Amino acid sequence: MGDFDADVIVVGGGISGLAAAWRLQRREVRVVLLEAAPRAGGTIGSTREHACLLESGPNSALETTPLIGELIGELGITGERIAAQPAARSRYILRDNKLIALPLSPLAFLTTPLFSAGAKLRLFREPFIGRGARAAEESVADFVRRRLGSEILDYAINPFVAGVYAGDPATLSLQAAFPRLFELEQKYGGLIRGQLLGARERARNPDQSKQAAAMLSFRDGMQTLTDAIARRLAHIEFNAEAVRIVAGGNGFGITVNNAAGGRNYRARAVLLATPAQAAAGLIAPFAPQAAAALAAIPYPPVAVVVSAYRRETIAHALDGFGFLVPQRERRRILGAIFSSTLFAGRAPPDLALLTTFIGGMRQPELAQLPAGEITAIAQSELSALIGAPARAEWVRVTHWPRAIPQYTLGHPGRIARIEQAESDFPGLFFCANYRGGIAVGDCIKSADRAARRVAALLGVGASAA
Repeated sequence: MGDFDADVIVVGGGISGLAAAWRLQRREVRVVLLEAAPRAGGTIGSTREHACLLESGPNSALETTPLIGELIGELGITGERIAAQPAARSRYILRDNKLIALPLSPLAFLTTPLFSAGAKLRLFREPFIGRGARAAEESVADFVRRRLGSEILDYAINPFVAGVYAGDPATLSLQAAFPRLFELEQKYGGLIRGQLLGARERARNPDQSKQAAAMLSFRDGMQTLTDAIARRLAHIEFNAEAVRIVAGGNGFGITVNNAAGGRNYRARAVLLATPAQAAAGLIAPFAPQAAAALAAIPYPPVAVVVSAYRRETIAHALDGFGFLVPQRERRRILGAIFSSTLFAGRAPPDLALLTTFIGGMRQPELAQLPAGEITAIAQSELSALIGAPARAEWVRVTHWPRAIPQYTLGHPGRIARIEQAESDFPGLFFCANYRGGIAVGDCIKSADRAARRVAALLGVGASAA
């Protein structure tokens, strides 16, 4: 390889790093991927226990971009792909300690007890509310309250944000966390007007909105995807922690701690696909402003509780994706997924498999409790909300001390400092879920974009091999 061990070193083997490395390898770029853990996948993890499939991270992916289908096809795992069951389209929101189906059509919205008559009438004002100033950053909560009213914020957006980000709409930046909503208002003057006038533009866009996209997983869980990429990469090292990066005049030096004690790599480019805090530590010596921006991105803790019950012992029909809990309801969980309803084959027919989420920005202290106390919280809440027995057949708890990056107010400025570091140090790239979206589809799209930029720097053709 001449003076270089690789064209590109990718640091981090979550879905972002894996997808970027695969895209680069397809362009015949010499890639080495370094992963500090003993396996690839990051938060994506699937295991089988008691004839059930357990997910410790994402339970599914939305096919928001055709890149997902292309990736699955390239990896030869199309036959492993499964679609969500039809019942999973329904979702519930807790209000006054009752689970109410989220309305999925205009008629259902007009008749639902989830929102008051006043909240429904409030929507008729939305087309006549002026657009916000483009230069003024606004929180998601302020935007929704201004355009749709407080009740829609409390019983639709607040639980949705907790379910997606484990976050708080009062602290999230609209421009960063929901750029499509921001641009819809800026371009069309409002959300309803944008939905009507933007139909033709959406039809031309190959990407799908998260509301319209198909939901998918794999027979053996989401880890099927990350394992398939890892198997196809020519050079991937596990238990290899990057501890130092030196930016030189014509490339980068990377010091790695591994089972053999350590080694140094030289590469023309480096792509950091680690969580923000790890990336901050690696670039702090030569890009302190970008490092400070990365270190300022909060990641709240989340506990994931998978529990199994005898199906006949649960009062609720479990006829949906699951339920979300608004903050106003003052419960101790963010929500739960009806995992055995979501995809076929997740549990034996006589068992109900549930995945409950605790903590996040709302109640971070709960996610840091011992596993036994977290188990007790999940069982108590499920008993109260869906009529489950006081004790599950069995429970498994996964702690994520730093779970999901929060696109809080000021995030666009933080990303600008990261982009400045990329400009100041050609060959340095950042690709992780703190940039471009946190969903699996967002990460795959961001990885494709990063790979194209790396290939352009290296002077490699854009077409895949």
